[in-house]
Amino acid sequence: MLKINRRQFITFAVAGGGIVTASHFWLKQSKSEVNLSKQSSNPTQVYRSQNGLLEVDLEANYTEIDLGGRTAYLLTYNGQIPAPRLEAKVGDRIRIHFSNKLQQPTNLHYHGLHISPTGKADNVFLKINPRESFNYEFEITTNQPAGTFWYHPHLHSYAADQLSGGLAGLFVIRGELDEIPEIKAAKEEFLVLQDFALDDRGQLLSSDYLPIMAGREGNLITANGEINPTLTLAENGLLRLRILNASTSRFYNLAFENHPFYLIATDGGAIAQPIKMTQLLLTPGQRAEILLKGEEEPKTYPLLNLPYNRGGMGMMGGGMMGRRGGMMGRGIGDNNRNSNATNRLATLQYDSTVEPIPLPTQLTSISQLPEPDRKRTFTLNHGMAPGMGMVFLFNGQTYNHQRIDTQVKLNTVEEWELVNTGVMDHPFHVHVNSFQVISRNGQNEPYLAWRDTVLVRQGETVKIRILFQDFTGKTVYHCHILDHEDLGMMGNLEIIR
Repeated sequence: MLKINRRQFITFAVAGGGIVTASHFWLKQSKSEVNLSKQSSNPTQVYRSQNGLLEVDLEANYTEIDLGGRTAYLLTYNGQIPAPRLEAKVGDRIRIHFSNKLQQPTNLHYHGLHISPTGKADNVFLKINPRESFNYEFEITTNQPAGTFWYHPHLHSYAADQLSGGLAGLFVIRGELDEIPEIKAAKEEFLVLQDFALDDRGQLLSSDYLPIMAGREGNLITANGEINPTLTLAENGLLRLRILNASTSRFYNLAFENHPFYLIATDGGAIAQPIKMTQLLLTPGQRAEILLKGEEEPKTYPLLNLPYNRGGMGMMGGGMMGRRGGMMGRGIGDNNRNSNATNRLATLQYDSTVEPIPLPTQLTSISQLPEPDRKRTFTLNHGMAPGMGMVFLFNGQTYNHQRIDTQVKLNTVEEWELVNTGVMDHPFHVHVNSFQVISRNGQNEPYLAWRDTVLVRQGETVKIRILFQDFTGKTVYHCHILDHEDLGMMGNLEIIR
């Protein structure tokens, strides 16, 4: 996993007693050799399907961005942070004409979409080389629920670098949830949470000098590419907020200070009824939809990221190892990973008054999956591998692209027991088919929901059930701290008839 030549970065150079990181040279090169576009902070572009077709040109490139009032040199789709939002409906045909203008290979993963893992659909084994193009094409089938999904790179050993560089965008499927009268009457907003590890010149720091063993965290947190944007809510009204954690490793422990909210949807779409909450944890890759009801005192309320300890290597004395093996203290890339700091992400502001809009009472109907046809156990841990250093493991093995780790049959239900025997939390993600969380440490989940990513905390045992339907082929499951995925915590899943 720890290959020197797997990226286009030059490791480092020492000049005049100082260190020039890989990213400094790479971005200098990109300005002269690549068409480095320059973008100001603009509202996210939205592409919606028309007459049953969503057709989009999408380009991955290097871009100079106005990021919350400061210049940053990032990786973008169509020059935007976050990337353009794609919107479609069940039955629509999707055509994405993708061009790779990066200096390294890449591809696209349609996170949470129930589409084929082969061919021109959600094929994470595709390798689209620099200056190459590829036409993705697939259909949104009737078994795809309405919900908040997203797209990002997923080429193994490049995924973490490219996501942390900025490559992420929403993919929204419209459907029954959007037609519920109270939901339809609500104001709708989107919130894409990303963090970036930047130096004082706005350039991305090389992963060689970031704590990838813990999972890198940036020193600049953005919401929709902004610092502390304002969300508006009418007194007596409803605000529907769709939230995506598009960070590589950072967990967001969300709360509106002194303002409750109502959960209405998770990764896989709507839950049965709204659930009142004051705090919501989103791990990397997860999404949630919430309703804010304008029934509090009409003033401003900060959206906070509260402290959360996701574990770490205590034997390293609080520091974490970068890819080159150097010790990283609590500086850039490790900020607030285990700290007691509270970050303000956005501000909610009451701005008007409307006629009262009630909360919906019923959102959808969810039935628990039946008893499984087969049960399996997956142990999540870490270890050392000869020639590779520290790696992350499923059932004692690092990822091997040629090996089939798990073979399942189409139209069967399986129950997977996820056992975390390590010292870090791991968000577990499965491609193609969503699942239901059945229990956590033997206790039933408080509410039934469809998910594609579930947190397995250190020392926990989580049971999930999956129905494998509609599609055969090879795909993957992995930890969605993508540094851990790139360092071995991924398995190949084959669905057969």
